[in-house]
Amino acid sequence: MARQETTDENPGRIKQIRLAYTMTKRVDPKIGLIIAGIGLGTFAVLLVIGFLIGHPIYLGILGLFAGVLGAVVVFGRRAEKAAFGQMDGQPGAAAAVLNNIRRGGWTVTPVVAATRQQDAVHRAVSRQGIVLVGEGNINRLRPLMAAEKRKMSRVVGDVPVTDIIVGEDEGQIPLKKLQLHLTRMPRTLPASQVTQINDRLRAMGDLMANAPIPKGPLPKGARMPKGGKGR
Repeated sequence: MARQETTDENPGRIKQIRLAYTMTKRVDPKIGLIIAGIGLGTFAVLLVIGFLIGHPIYLGILGLFAGVLGAVVVFGRRAEKAAFGQMDGQPGAAAAVLNNIRRGGWTVTPVVAATRQQDAVHRAVSRQGIVLVGEGNINRLRPLMAAEKRKMSRVVGDVPVTDIIVGEDEGQIPLKKLQLHLTRMPRTLPASQVTQINDRLRAMGDLMANAPIPKGPLPKGARMPKGGKGR
């Protein structure tokens, strides 16, 4: 059984790596040459050092592992950059990023408020407090987020709420830095209070419970479903 599970897992991982490479290559055509250059270059440098100091085998093996590690790290960073580049500016991109922080103790509720122009507000709750993340037109987001704050205040009282608007303008947080920004926020709430807040907000309900709005990025040109409670 263990062998069967391992066999089943490996094709999945290989497929994920292949898909990540294909996606990255569309945005970064030189990715293959770059990671090959880093891997081979690292190996060659350490091998030469090995010959100079009289330990070519030892340094050659070390260079092989170091080269593979370096290539993997660079590929991971460039693949992440390419992924953010493709998502940036698309409706639902912030929700996709927020979904990645669930394992860090965050409870994420995508699209608690939205407009028919695809402006959306997402909610994230953790020991860092309640965070409303808006993506879209800032002039439409401000009243939308203010209304959501007033609605939440009925059930969470004076618990502080932080507003974040995703974008490249002054005072906004770029999509690629959103996850890091949230995880670096100071913890202000005990775990027991976080549980209570989530229970109250869950009882209050949200837009996602009543409207068929996608949780991830929408294709460019797509429109918000007419059944949604847009403002």
